[in-house]
Amino acid sequence: MSISTDNSDWDDGFRRTGDALKSLTGYGLRPESNPEAIAYKQVTQMTLETSRASDVIKWGAGYELKSLARGGKLTDLSRLWERYEKKGWVRGGQRASMSYRGTVYGVPLYESHYVVFYNKRLFARLGLGPPATWDELTHCADVLKRKGVVPFVATQFGGWPAYQWFQELISKIDPDFYRALVAGRARYTDEVAREAMDIWQGFIRKGWMTSPDFDQGNGAAALKAGRVGMFLYGTWGAKGFSDLGMRPGKDYDAFVLPTVRKTTPKSVITESGVLAVPLGATRHEAGVESVGAWLAPSVQRVWADYLDDGSANPVVRAGNPVVAKVRETVARERMPRLIRYGEASPPNLIQGNTQDLSSFMTQQSSPGDTLRSMAERSEDEWAAWKRDEA
Repeated sequence: MSISTDNSDWDDGFRRTGDALKSLTGYGLRPESNPEAIAYKQVTQMTLETSRASDVIKWGAGYELKSLARGGKLTDLSRLWERYEKKGWVRGGQRASMSYRGTVYGVPLYESHYVVFYNKRLFARLGLGPPATWDELTHCADVLKRKGVVPFVATQFGGWPAYQWFQELISKIDPDFYRALVAGRARYTDEVAREAMDIWQGFIRKGWMTSPDFDQGNGAAALKAGRVGMFLYGTWGAKGFSDLGMRPGKDYDAFVLPTVRKTTPKSVITESGVLAVPLGATRHEAGVESVGAWLAPSVQRVWADYLDDGSANPVVRAGNPVVAKVRETVARERMPRLIRYGEASPPNLIQGNTQDLSSFMTQQSSPGDTLRSMAERSEDEWAAWKRDEA
């Protein structure tokens, strides 16, 4: 069975997981990768108009999926989702990001939380521990900087990383505002957004962040070498540390970024990819059956272990102890999972705003100018989305 994906690094993982899937469905997985993101989207959208589409496609959640589903070329997976719910293999909060107008069109490919990885040995040597408050976070950054270590990885290299710190700072000041902002119910020029940009600019001016052209693909190696102390990233990034021989819980660990104020409710940014089945899939039945077994624990055990991350199925515990601890903390403290900025609003809005944030990081625009541009685009793109919906 074919699966279209934009991540060739996962090809081996899909094949291995396909072996586990085959024991349940009779179908393995044959990845068809196009690592160029824009080309992948264009080709996938074109093939959806034919009867020769891949059996399963990898896509983004939230508005990425909504924009694809409203073309009417994806399979309704609502009954499948209901079966997953009865088994306890999905969380209630996952459905909204997999749906369009109440109909489910995807199942979660994975689920990752955004955390701050840190060099545990370096922290111990400097007498530092994982920060539980904002003051402790800034203390860690100050000590690292004085010892010649760049405190944080932050970059706009590759485009999308430009919004990582934006989403984190907004949500750690006011998670309710973050929800309202990405839903078009708040303005980018409101006070919370201005405060977030001021904090961000302050970090940059203090030399607490890497150069904006830093390749975060080298972030794990830089953290291992002690050139940087902390790395804000999805938990799927744990695989990069393991591949370098770093031991979870011994050489590196992770924490959810603290809230700016102690009274602010805790939350965590969460990213979920999607598996969807085109109506015109070459082997439509095989696609539906395979997606219907994707979250089975025996399948997820193989997939989560390959990714070195957690599973979208809440009953499958992460094999990586650092990731498992993060997920247990999120569950125990009942942190709301906030959808990642990249999927939280109409795609054209996200694309333009990400470019604005890149300009801010390269000091081509001020915080105020950046937010004003984002606010104007937000009004235009939400109006366009609503017109198209009507």
